Amino acid sequence: MGYFGVAKTLTILQEYFYLPHMKRDVERICGKCVICKQAKSIIQPNGLYTPLPIPSEPWINISMDVVLELPKTKRRRDSIFVVVDRFSKMAYFITCHKTDDVSHVADLFFREIVRLHSIPRTIVSDRNAKFLSYF
Repeated sequence: MGYFGVAKTLTILQEYFYLPHMKRDVERICGKCVICKQAKSIIQPNGLYTPLPIPSEPWINISMDVVLELPKTKRRRDSIFVVVDRFSKMAYFITCHKTDDVSHVADLFFREIVRLHSIPRTIVSDRNAKFLSYF
């Protein structure tokens, strides 16, 4: 049997057994299980996915991502910082290093994107660690 969490474990056990305080015991055991803690996310989903609004102007709504572990270039760069305008689908591919910190990625963003198109109203990313902190 795998690690299903409290609700599913309780349902499976109730099919075969009856114990006076089964729910309390299952909650206690699952609460102490190291594998359950690693497998189950603390952050619960907030609901269903909703589509992004359709942009009305270029460079107001952008999406960005970092493609890692590519073959190294002559300048020893092994990653690409990708910025795409959601309206026109115009994309910038900016080479960088996998080890670049967030301040360097933010500097690249301002030097290559904001310089030409100003600051966007919204930015969509895949919650990469580089985009969650200082950036």
